[in-house]
Amino acid sequence: MTDWQDKKVIVTGGGGFLGRRVVEELTDRGCTDIFVPRSADYDLRDASDVRKMLQDFPPDQIIHLAANVGGIGANREHPGEYFFDNAAMGIHMIEEARKVDVPKTVVVGTICSYPKYASVPFSEDDLWEGYPEETNAPYGLAKKMLLVQAQAYRQQYGMNVIYLMPVNLYGPGDNFDPESSHVIPALIRKFIDATNQKQSSVEIWGTGTPTREFLYVDDAARAIALAAEKFDGEEPVNLGAGREISILDLANLIKDLTGFEGELRFDPTKPDGQPRRLLDSSRATELFGFTAETDFETGLKQTIEWWESQVAAATG
Repeated sequence: MTDWQDKKVIVTGGGGFLGRRVVEELTDRGCTDIFVPRSADYDLRDASDVRKMLQDFPPDQIIHLAANVGGIGANREHPGEYFFDNAAMGIHMIEEARKVDVPKTVVVGTICSYPKYASVPFSEDDLWEGYPEETNAPYGLAKKMLLVQAQAYRQQYGMNVIYLMPVNLYGPGDNFDPESSHVIPALIRKFIDATNQKQSSVEIWGTGTPTREFLYVDDAARAIALAAEKFDGEEPVNLGAGREISILDLANLIKDLTGFEGELRFDPTKPDGQPRRLLDSSRATELFGFTAETDFETGLKQTIEWWESQVAAATG
């Protein structure tokens, strides 16, 4: 059981969407010595920079959240970049942490590592039953290799490194860039822009039939903190909310919550991505007591309100 008051913690990616919440969560739990490396100072794709970071701030624990990631379109445009950046950052982080005997390392992977046609709900035991969905396979496999590394290092070196797999996240502060955003912020922005510009319809990628599960970012941060405190096992652990929704139903829900009154137009020439996503998160409950708490519609409203405030601030 971690006593955060006595710990020095590195949170890579701590300035990002999830990372900021994790830093806040650790602070709320009493941690006063948190270091968030910046890419301008440390290129985590470079082993020498990772080594220097650990010399500059010798930690008791690392929470590795840093990632280069985007939605379906971004994955199609940058497969090589997403593979190399994510593999290199994680591999160097685990290896350099091993060399200086960091007591515990938390690696956050991705749901994109699961097979394209995994049995629903996704069980951690089925992680190796097939190839990931093609559009995000380079990213998903890069992250999946970190699980292999973590388990191999535990076996050979006795390294305490754990591996968590959160489902799609959402919430205030998400990435709303249309070039790289995931589905919830992308839809919110489309509907709000369409309303403001008095458009009669909104185009949505794909057929609307795939399903997704979403975890509110504050719940994800709490899950990571709980795992960092209480879990020291080798098995990968899903982090989810237990609700599956189709893209069609999601679009209609966000349409209603944003007040858009036009039509939805699905473009079946665009990729759907993975057919279904729903996690079995019972292992997280059993091993470190995590259960998602945020109601989905409440979380969506808070996310929409946050983006509306950003739009209002930008337009004066």
